[in-house]
Amino acid sequence: MSIIQENISLKPYNTFGLEAKARFFTEINEIAELKNILQNTDYQNVEKLFLGGGSNILLTKDFEGLVIKINLKGIKSVFEDDSQIHLQAGAGENWHEFVMYCVENNLAGIENLSLIPGTVGAAPMQNIGAYGVEIKDVFVELEALNLESFEVEKFKLDDCKFGYRESVFKHENKGKYVITAVTFRLNKVPTFKVSYGDIQKTLEEMGVKTLTIKAVSEAVIKIRKSKLPDPAEIGNSGSFFKNPEIPKTQYDELKTKFDNIPSYPINESTVKVPAGWLIEQASWKGFRDGQIGVHARQALVLVNYGGGNGNDIKTLSAKVQASVLEKFGIKLHVEVNFI
Repeated sequence: MSIIQENISLKPYNTFGLEAKARFFTEINEIAELKNILQNTDYQNVEKLFLGGGSNILLTKDFEGLVIKINLKGIKSVFEDDSQIHLQAGAGENWHEFVMYCVENNLAGIENLSLIPGTVGAAPMQNIGAYGVEIKDVFVELEALNLESFEVEKFKLDDCKFGYRESVFKHENKGKYVITAVTFRLNKVPTFKVSYGDIQKTLEEMGVKTLTIKAVSEAVIKIRKSKLPDPAEIGNSGSFFKNPEIPKTQYDELKTKFDNIPSYPINESTVKVPAGWLIEQASWKGFRDGQIGVHARQALVLVNYGGGNGNDIKTLSAKVQASVLEKFGIKLHVEVNFI
């Protein structure tokens, strides 16, 4: 039976380390507990916030409703043949620990997604991705509790409408479901993706002669640690902005003014431009205002050095967006959710 607490600090539950209070707070370990809380007449009419790892939120004020921390755990095989295995993981499983479980069991497919903060349940909401791999590439299905019927429904790949950091759960199904478990397809024989970013270079620096799942994971971890601050040391939510996708015609025009502007082709008519590069060129990298700022090594990351304020970070993000729009004519979109 879940205990509902009152006036609880959310500082330990968000990776920005921002202070905010929840009027009501509870943690759930079973789907039955979640159903009971949602059907409790005392809390039916209060606003609810479902928390996983707290790595994709920016708290700008106290939350006057009920915060529900999802701790649904468990990893199990639901299908296996000679070439692959389908693993179902509870929504409350730590994402990186799940990746490490797969790496240690020599199961390939998500090693490029090592060290991404958050939980398994949040991964498909954002269609998280890194170094040439996205959730949609390994996704089988997910289970989610319908907040009206209180029935658990299944969503297949097409149902989720995955896009770049997008899914149906950020749009038409936003606020209608709570993801409870996700099933992933892992391969017994790996197909390595090492051409994206600095993976190949890092593998060479590590002296890796023969590619393994573990080696690729270790290379990704090394790269991420060199570029991104540890939330345990400096409050942050990882990438604050999405890498913008722009028409190739716009990119070609920008290249006449900024000949070193990097890009990654999406298709014949669209390219992706690194948001971090744009922000750095707009002179924000390393910017600091009191206890908040833009990280000195990765301009894509906004940070709280300690005692920062969520509204100040929100204001800073708007200034960064305006600056990039003015300089490049490109609108940056945020990845984090403002609460």
